[in-house]
Amino acid sequence: MTQGPWPMAKKSLGQNFLCQPKICSRIVQLLGSKQSEQILEIGPGHGALTKHLVSLAPRALVLVEKDATLARECQKTYGSMCQCVLADALQFAWERLDETWVVLGNLPYNIASPLLFDLTSRQPHIAQGVFMVQKEVAQRICASPGSKAYGALGIWVQSFVAPTLAFVVPPSCFWPKPKVDSAVISYIPRVNPWPASLQKPLWKLLQLCFQKRRKQMGGILRAAKLPNWEAGLASVGLDLNVRPEEISVPSWHALTLYFASSLS
Repeated sequence: MTQGPWPMAKKSLGQNFLCQPKICSRIVQLLGSKQSEQILEIGPGHGALTKHLVSLAPRALVLVEKDATLARECQKTYGSMCQCVLADALQFAWERLDETWVVLGNLPYNIASPLLFDLTSRQPHIAQGVFMVQKEVAQRICASPGSKAYGALGIWVQSFVAPTLAFVVPPSCFWPKPKVDSAVISYIPRVNPWPASLQKPLWKLLQLCFQKRRKQMGGILRAAKLPNWEAGLASVGLDLNVRPEEISVPSWHALTLYFASSLS
């Protein structure tokens, strides 16, 4: 595949450029009624998705690109139709956005998990998020209790937003081709996302328990010497032999509330 005037992919930045217009159209279709909102695209790359976003004529279109060469090319190509910001998405001030913004992008595999961890917890109130990530990460984020993919990342993200796995994308839709499948996820904010004041104890509890996900909760909490751990499990209606991967998101929240003072 020819690259035209655009620079080649940089392995150091995990760049795999989307090059299938039909996939871009499907991603834009997920925006639905949000198409008139302000849009922020993470990692526009060669602009495959950007050209579809421009046609929506949003009130504002902001592109966040870490690669200086690509940022210049995007700004030159789309001019006044967008604002291209040279920045690392992992360092972006997400709290500056509000419910009028849609955030989307084809995320490099190496930043997808930490970026979504950060974005969903620091600003869960955006109108919608739509992201291309590695299929395995998408499955983890959208997993239900009892599945192999269910774990700390999914529980954390689902504490703030309601994610769905929209569709799977094969390697042939990218250049260069990755070695694994990708998937597009979409999420909307929860009405009552997990409060910021309790984020630290929730993450501490998830880390503590999912480091030993195959063990029973009674043994995990006893070894951690959390006070009244038996009463804590009983208060949520959980048996001592339940495993972390079997506990629902609401029950994790209830456990966090019970043990919050010991986890702060």
